[in-house]
Amino acid sequence: MAMGKYSRVDGKKSSTYGLTITIVLLLSLCLVGAWMFMSSSSAPADSVGYSSSDTAKDVEPVTKNDLSKEEGDRDPKNFSDEKEENEAVTENNHVKSDSENSAEGNQVDESSGEKTETVEEKKESDDSSGDGDGEKEKNVKEVESESDEAKQKEKTQLEESTEENKSEDGNGNEEKSEEKSEENASETEESTEKSNKDVFPAGDQAEITKESSTGDGAWSTQLVESQNEKKAQQSSISKDQSSYGWKTCNVTAGPDYIPCLDNWQAIKKLHTTMHYEHRERHCPEETPRCLVSLPDGYKRSIKWPKSREKIWYNNVPHTKLAEIKGHQNWVKMSGEHLTFPGGGTQFKNGALHYIDFIQQSHPAIAWGNRTRVILDVGCGVASFGGYLFERDVLALSFAPKDEHEAQVQFALERGIPAMLNVMGTKRLPFPGSVFDLIHCARCRVPWHIEGGKLLLELNRALRPGGFFVWSATPVYRKNEEDSGIWKAMSKLTKAMCWKLVTIKKDKLNEVGAAIYQKPTSNKCYNKRPQNDPPLCKDSDDQNAAWNVPLEACMHKVTEDSSKRGAVWPNMWPERVETAPEWLDSQEGVYGKPAPEDFTADQEKWKTIVSKSYLNDMGIDWSNVRNVMDMRAVYGGFAAALKDLKLWVMNVVPVDAPDTLPIIYERGLFGIYHDWCESFNTYPRTYDLLHADHLFSTLRKRCNLVSVMAEIDRILRPQGTFIIRDDMETIGEVEKMVKSMKWNVKMTQSKDNEGLLTIQKSWWRPAETETIKSAIA
Repeated sequence: MAMGKYSRVDGKKSSTYGLTITIVLLLSLCLVGAWMFMSSSSAPADSVGYSSSDTAKDVEPVTKNDLSKEEGDRDPKNFSDEKEENEAVTENNHVKSDSENSAEGNQVDESSGEKTETVEEKKESDDSSGDGDGEKEKNVKEVESESDEAKQKEKTQLEESTEENKSEDGNGNEEKSEEKSEENASETEESTEKSNKDVFPAGDQAEITKESSTGDGAWSTQLVESQNEKKAQQSSISKDQSSYGWKTCNVTAGPDYIPCLDNWQAIKKLHTTMHYEHRERHCPEETPRCLVSLPDGYKRSIKWPKSREKIWYNNVPHTKLAEIKGHQNWVKMSGEHLTFPGGGTQFKNGALHYIDFIQQSHPAIAWGNRTRVILDVGCGVASFGGYLFERDVLALSFAPKDEHEAQVQFALERGIPAMLNVMGTKRLPFPGSVFDLIHCARCRVPWHIEGGKLLLELNRALRPGGFFVWSATPVYRKNEEDSGIWKAMSKLTKAMCWKLVTIKKDKLNEVGAAIYQKPTSNKCYNKRPQNDPPLCKDSDDQNAAWNVPLEACMHKVTEDSSKRGAVWPNMWPERVETAPEWLDSQEGVYGKPAPEDFTADQEKWKTIVSKSYLNDMGIDWSNVRNVMDMRAVYGGFAAALKDLKLWVMNVVPVDAPDTLPIIYERGLFGIYHDWCESFNTYPRTYDLLHADHLFSTLRKRCNLVSVMAEIDRILRPQGTFIIRDDMETIGEVEKMVKSMKWNVKMTQSKDNEGLLTIQKSWWRPAETETIKSAIA
């Protein structure tokens, strides 16, 4: 009984005890669950760039209230401790920014700044995480007491975590991490060096092409890995601006400023303007370094061929020509556009009809076959040249900056080759005997006066056997003035041995044209009863054209078939790829026999353009119409682009080998120029500029900042600048364009040779600089 009693009591106690344990366990589980729920909801997300092991090891949870309190008490200006702890984070983000910089240009500072700020904010959360204030203070003290060795360990881990597709060392062994990092860096350098050797052959004129793949001999994007370069790229754009001091030009011409044509100080000092001296070049003593402003409402130019018919009015906001020449179908206003019906003073019913009229008048002209490169004098808005593209003819039009407001600017905005120049006191910037045909339609040039000095200048530029087409009132009107001019012109052209091939009248346009031909031998010159106009001295070089005064004389025609000018070039398009026969006896620019040099240059640019420029440079060629090769040699770059709907102005610097006659022989055109001075064109007139080893030669005698200001003036916003040069020069140019907020799209190099592709931005400096010489 007793045993039974005690047994019942013991059993009750055991049951109560088990129930108690069960309740305690349930409560414990609930508490643990609640604690885990609160911990998971308040713990911050893993920071980008931290490994999972780092997060598990170093980051502890913190409640929302604690985190809010921590952030509320924080002074946003005082991040010195966190910046010191996060030096590695910031540096790694700048490495990433450097890579992006090659693709996104001067946006690097903004993007890297955002990334650095994001990492710092996440680091704040990590540093402030914990179970409570006491635990948080403990963690803070531990962080502050970390040694430099521990900081270096964190830096190495962060660098490894930001490298693309690299394995992480979960144990965080410091020595192994450092060794692995050094090995990876060494392997990367060796890989880059090997890749660049495949891409860049040795030599000053080596091919710099970009292959389609990055594995075998591909162009590798240039990443500047040195610490000094990283620090330089961390500098803000505002610092770069202050170092170069960019300002907007304050000048009378405003957004149409042309330094060598708007030098009012020099123009006011001229003793006479009888020979249009005020329309000639008068460059300021110091080339401007300011940036030309944009017109209000300026937009990206309309694409070719639509641009031939209309342009944005705000891009060239001038209406004078529309007012005085609208009835002749030059240009008209139409809403927000200026429209070009395709007419002119001599072809009110359209340029194409007029072009065909000339061809029918003398079929031997053979547009686009025998006649490929022509000069259009006093071009108006250049509709004649614009429609000659349909006949496969290149027409270089020129006119002065005069009362026919913005005529050349209209032409260039339309996508038609044109330049500013005047028949004044100096030779035109072309070699002798290069144009297949020269055209003048009411060009308002008094050819017959002063011994025919101006017509003799055309004779210098015209190829032997070439044609001069003169469409003007003296040809078809019989009033006293026109008749007098016709008699004087007839006498002059006969004395020059020009043959009057035909005179034809265009019934539709009610105009007429006289077509003359230059002789191909000296027989007529030798038979003249009087040496008037006189023959030039044998010492007079007909190719000398840069700042050379006009002289009223004629150069003898070359009759030696081994020399240039004796034989007409091959028909187009064969001539563009054929080395002229007269090159056989000469040495080429690069030291080889000239024909070999010519062929090598041609093949080089074919490869570069087809494999790199057209496909791998990120250039939208549908937006490219007006192109300039700032240092053309044989014209290989332009020849490689011949099948595209664009044209190339080939510039041969005055201190470079004179290869411009070869360029014309190929059916291309160009001019001489000194890049230490401003170019004779309006601002914003070219879509793409190309400079091959130009800047390294210019830096010997020019200020490169002034040259870059001129490039900025010529290039349209969103236009492309391609420069190939030595790496020292590339680096200097890259700093300048970044300071102007241009977008560096690509940098590549090998063996101290590099390529830089840049896109101009819309940015203009807020501060202005008054150019005293340009104030009228």
